Amino acid sequence: MPQPLATRAPAKINLTLHVLGRRADGYHDLESLVVFAGTGDDLQLTPGSSLMLEVSGPTAPLAGSNADNLVMKAARLLAERLDGLKVGTFHLTKRLPVAAGIGGGSSDAGAALRLLGRLNGLPVSHPALREAARLTGADVPVCLETRARMMWGAGEELGPALTLPRLFAVLVNPRVPVETPAVFRALGLQPGQGLAATAHPAPDGPSLDVLLAMLEQTRNDLELPALKVQPLIGEALGLLRETDGCRLARMSGSGATVFGLYDDCEAAAKAAQGIRRLRPDWWVKATSLR
Repeated sequence: MPQPLATRAPAKINLTLHVLGRRADGYHDLESLVVFAGTGDDLQLTPGSSLMLEVSGPTAPLAGSNADNLVMKAARLLAERLDGLKVGTFHLTKRLPVAAGIGGGSSDAGAALRLLGRLNGLPVSHPALREAARLTGADVPVCLETRARMMWGAGEELGPALTLPRLFAVLVNPRVPVETPAVFRALGLQPGQGLAATAHPAPDGPSLDVLLAMLEQTRNDLELPALKVQPLIGEALGLLRETDGCRLARMSGSGATVFGLYDDCEAAAKAAQGIRRLRPDWWVKATSLR
């Protein structure tokens, strides 16, 4: 029996998210520093004659059917571009909350493409893998290689991989889905409308203090409109900011997940424990970001 291939599909965290404007085609031009968490979903691929998907795990019921799951979409797009692609059955263990601003589905899709690449001897730089990622969704290209980097546009333009210090973090999601289109509608930009913005630095090799100082000068422009869509985001941010040692609290992506940054893993773990006691029904995870 063929041995399965396996990989982690880590949560994608937008440390920053600047909206530069809205293009004439309706898409928004973004600028974001993206990192990946130590926590995520898990994906296995067992080689076989046909393409299939099985989903289990705590958030599996919310992951969507096989027809609309991004794992299958990415795999089919790759198969359309490469004759004779070796495929098989994916098994996705879904742990991340969905519609949460941490790229769970996009990271799953990136993981699927990586596994298909390994099965077929394709590097992640292969043009067909890149094209399948781009067509699957805006956040999938950055999730193809789970390295810290800048991204621009609607996610199609990526900077080189960055070397950042390990960040100790607490991720909090109040278990309410927030749909990205609703947040952009609340932002209210018209096609062709731009926003004044200073250039975003692309840090490479900074110390922890230098990186945190830079982050304090940046923002997530979707945070205020997301608060209008889902006020619980504000409560989650408030709980993080009240924890001991929180250096920065901010929303990731279009929400509802928020993150707090700490100096060490002990402070992050203690903060997570405190929030779990207050909100036992929320998703709270102490992790690290790179």
